[in-house]
Amino acid sequence: MYPTKTIVENASQSKDHTTLVAAVKAAGLVDTLNGKGPFTVFAPTNAAFDALPKGTVDTLLKPENKGQLTKILTYHVVPGTLRAKDLAADIKKGNGKAMLKTVEGEQITVMEQGGKVMIADAAGNKATVTIADVDQSNGVVHVIDKVLLPK
Repeated sequence: MYPTKTIVENASQSKDHTTLVAAVKAAGLVDTLNGKGPFTVFAPTNAAFDALPKGTVDTLLKPENKGQLTKILTYHVVPGTLRAKDLAADIKKGNGKAMLKTVEGEQITVMEQGGKVMIADAAGNKATVTIADVDQSNGVVHVIDKVLLPK
């Protein structure tokens, strides 16, 4: 990934994010995530999408489910640029956890467990940040190992 390229341009070149890119295209979010930003994106890998119940991804990619897909994808995006050091500071300030408002409108919870940064969704499911601080021209990406789901 190149810090001079946008989130979508870089994700399009990642063999670990082909499902995410297909979902962003199906939801009509390419222009948004190619925009000025800045954005912090918690980007699930293909394996994270594969771990969803069988048929979930295919169902979400159908045109009639665009609203639901958009809701899930924007739940992985936070306005602004939050690097790992910013997340750590927010966690410390919040006595072990920080609440971040997503572009979707709901909150995700960021915490540290066992020396790793974890992101919890509305149901309490946790994703681990596996690669932090992937700089983009319009923000930063943190790769995660699970798909976050809003209410």
